[in-house]
Amino acid sequence: MKRLTAILFTVLFAGLITKGAADACTNFLVTKGASKNGSVMISYSADSHVLYGELYYWPSRDYPAGAMLDIIEWDTQRFRGKIRQVAHTYSVVGNMNEHQVAIGETTYGGNETLVDTTAIMDYGSLIYITLQRAKNAREAIRVMSELVSEYGYASEGESFSISDPNEAWIFEIIGKGHGNKGAVWVARLIPDGYICAHANQARIQTFPLATGKKNSIAITSKDLSRIIDPKVECVYAYDVIDVARANKLFSGTDQQFSFSDTYQPITFSGARWCEMRVWAFFRAVNDEMDQYINYVSGHDLSRRMPLWVKPNRKISEADMMNFMRDHLEGTPFDMRKDIGAGPFGSPYRWRPLTWKVTDDLKAQEYTNERAVSTQQTGFVFVAESRNWLPDPIGGIFWFGVDDAATTVFNPIYCGILEVPPCFKVGNGDMVTYSPTSAFWLFNTVANFCYSRYDLMSADAIKIQKQLESKYISEVPAIDEAAKKLFENNVWKAREFLTDYSLKSARNTFDNWKALSEYLLVKYMDGNIKNEKNGKFERTSTGYPVYPLQPGYSDSWKKSVIQDTGDKLLVPAVTGH
Repeated sequence: MKRLTAILFTVLFAGLITKGAADACTNFLVTKGASKNGSVMISYSADSHVLYGELYYWPSRDYPAGAMLDIIEWDTQRFRGKIRQVAHTYSVVGNMNEHQVAIGETTYGGNETLVDTTAIMDYGSLIYITLQRAKNAREAIRVMSELVSEYGYASEGESFSISDPNEAWIFEIIGKGHGNKGAVWVARLIPDGYICAHANQARIQTFPLATGKKNSIAITSKDLSRIIDPKVECVYAYDVIDVARANKLFSGTDQQFSFSDTYQPITFSGARWCEMRVWAFFRAVNDEMDQYINYVSGHDLSRRMPLWVKPNRKISEADMMNFMRDHLEGTPFDMRKDIGAGPFGSPYRWRPLTWKVTDDLKAQEYTNERAVSTQQTGFVFVAESRNWLPDPIGGIFWFGVDDAATTVFNPIYCGILEVPPCFKVGNGDMVTYSPTSAFWLFNTVANFCYSRYDLMSADAIKIQKQLESKYISEVPAIDEAAKKLFENNVWKAREFLTDYSLKSARNTFDNWKALSEYLLVKYMDGNIKNEKNGKFERTSTGYPVYPLQPGYSDSWKKSVIQDTGDKLLVPAVTGH
């Protein structure tokens, strides 16, 4: 991610707002009635081949009257303009603020003619400025709408996840075209007890119109305060349908209007690469999702999935972490089950997503699958908001870097006052290696695992589970200790939570460093060293025991024979 302001930070995030956005980010949303402990959770995998994984931090600040804030576009670092700064901003760590408000995103692109190149607010700036100004999800929707109304919206179509300790919302937005200030958008409250998701495909279709209904309102820039009404479950820009008509994108009745089908109609790639990830999440906790297999395969786009579903069980934070690690295992699209997985069952395919056989005269195009967990992830999080605790304690930003499948989600309390050094902005970048950077360490392990995924990943996952189980089990005691401190001194409580978050991150780094060394020794040169009682075995003279050489699976051997014929065949008679 790039700089939000010229003063605050500089980070890499090029490539998310592009025509290739369909292979970018993933968000899952869980309401408190659907979670195991009554928390609200959203997750976000920030996927980009040029995104460096680090943890952003803004302390709360007071500003003098008349202060201005520079807006620097994420993708180009181009100065877009200045906006008025507010008198007080809230502290933000990653994508969560001190009031337990969290925001994630996925870019869906949509109709490119609706991008306003004259506008100031890009979607990245919109996220982090809103987090510094909003105390709950409804306020976040108000702030976002105010910002784009006053300063214009400069990005392509975007889906946002917005959560607080009580609610989760999906908010979808797109511009009005060059020189037309503002944006059109729809925000829907996820019903309690349900889950939702989005992954680079606009998902809100028809929605309840405001006519004669108390739970839906059409908003202008002058009456944004109406969003805070607790009865409201759907909010939308008053001209969301008018703009579609003016651009000849829609001609039906208002009741027929579908935001997604108008501003980003579903395509093969939208179903196969994007909705597939939503389907995998829904399918993990709902038994009725196989009816949409033809849809997510891209072969029948007429029957779209619902915006949200009711899970068949309560979802824990550990579940959310594992949902972000999905490779379509156990589905007809399981990436480990075809020849593309190689000899060691890899669930990864290197980019590009589509490919052709160059000597094929027909030049037919083929696709790889695009799963939730992917190699080009910069960072991934599960934001957990808990309404039974004071805000600085209630929000836990479970944060990891690189590929979710081989990362560790670290407990970062939203009230912390300092970021762990291994995650800190400036500790290395995408082309500068740093031995103290968690991003580079986790990439070292992941890229090694990719070479022999069937065996190495199991070793990494073993340590991953140990660490995450430890942190999850520690949370109740940390909460209780912080609450006691909070009763007398909020800053003492926040210092305590900072200390815990820093120590946990350091513990993760140290354990992962040891793992990287262990994997190198164990799997060097394609061999596997023998172990006994937690140590590599030696002979009685101290020499290493001869290593195991497991070779290849029968299915892979058969593939080699099919490709080579008799070339590698050893004759039955080998002598004279």
